[in-house]
Amino acid sequence: MAHRQRRSPDPDLPGDGTEKTCASCGRRIEWRAKWADNWDSVKYCSTACRAHGVNATDLQLEASIDSLLNAVARDATISPSDAAQAVGGERWNELAEPARRAARRMVARGELQITQGGVVVDPSTAKGAIRLRRPR
Repeated sequence: MAHRQRRSPDPDLPGDGTEKTCASCGRRIEWRAKWADNWDSVKYCSTACRAHGVNATDLQLEASIDSLLNAVARDATISPSDAAQAVGGERWNELAEPARRAARRMVARGELQITQGGVVVDPSTAKGAIRLRRPR
């Protein structure tokens, strides 16, 4: 039998679909019954994200994305790997996923959009090649 997520019986509680994003990876945090008593203090989606947090490299990647978008036309896009290359140099491959995490955090703050094929996509579920642009 497939797992069904438990929803809060009270529509005023977070189980009604209130969205929250992880402070580390930028993905949507799904409400869990075990968090019912402390939903307001939940900042991370997992133990791994809590352990990783946001470090100096993550902040450099966000700044790099911001500066790269400032350097191109208002309607142009960039790849997260552009930011990884700017920060990591020859070892940019190690920063590919952290660059995507940085982009998701920026989407959560409303600073940019993630697109695939020119269409804005949900950053929590996007797979494959993505592009970054300023909100339109």
